[in-house]
Amino acid sequence: MSTYVYGIVRASHPALPEGLEGIGEPPQPVRVLPQGEVAAIISDLSAELRPKRRHLLAHQRVVDAAGAGGVVLPMRFGNVSPDDDTVSSVLSDHTEEFLQQLDALDGRTEYNLKANHDEEAVLRLVTAENPEIKSLAEANREAGGGSHQDQLRLGEMIATAVQARETEDADLVRQALEPAAEAVSPGPQSSGWLTNLSFLVERSSADRFRTAVDTLGQKHPHLELRLSGPMPPYSFVSTPSDPEPED
Repeated sequence: MSTYVYGIVRASHPALPEGLEGIGEPPQPVRVLPQGEVAAIISDLSAELRPKRRHLLAHQRVVDAAGAGGVVLPMRFGNVSPDDDTVSSVLSDHTEEFLQQLDALDGRTEYNLKANHDEEAVLRLVTAENPEIKSLAEANREAGGGSHQDQLRLGEMIATAVQARETEDADLVRQALEPAAEAVSPGPQSSGWLTNLSFLVERSSADRFRTAVDTLGQKHPHLELRLSGPMPPYSFVSTPSDPEPED
């Protein structure tokens, strides 16, 4: 029987809701494992864990329930220890580190922002900003599309300009929003986004942060911004047993 860990709290954390169930088939009761000044929120795990939607939702439900009572260091989905004794040992060996992180995250939440380009808008932008691209595009239009060589040259010039703009706008997003947050954590990058950033924000400053995102979008309409949150500050927790994020 393994032990599944949802998060770490202070030992004085308010009691969890009665009857709270976690992952498992059937769902297992959630319990608190205290060790000195800290405690782990856990449940038993009797089978191999698979990232099914109901398990992901159960994990999030437990973290949210714990967070409603106070600060919690949320573990990412899939944090499994061999047994309760192993969890207790980690808590004992790293109590001060956990307490410091709990203090740092108290009253804070996470927002994730993914940014991309509106394809048509950014093409208009780079064309307007680059006289050589604009001139060649106009020449090709007047020539009924231009030669194959001129079309290839224009395509290469636009691709280079858009790539440069992606780098520039990734920096722009971070510089615009960083002052409204306490910390920034880059997320996994993919071809689908020009930037993926998580921001640690004081709950009392959440409106200010969201306003900064809205202002950024209004000033730069060629950007597509997708804001998620508030959520537990997963991106700002570092623990000895933290697993690698799953795809």
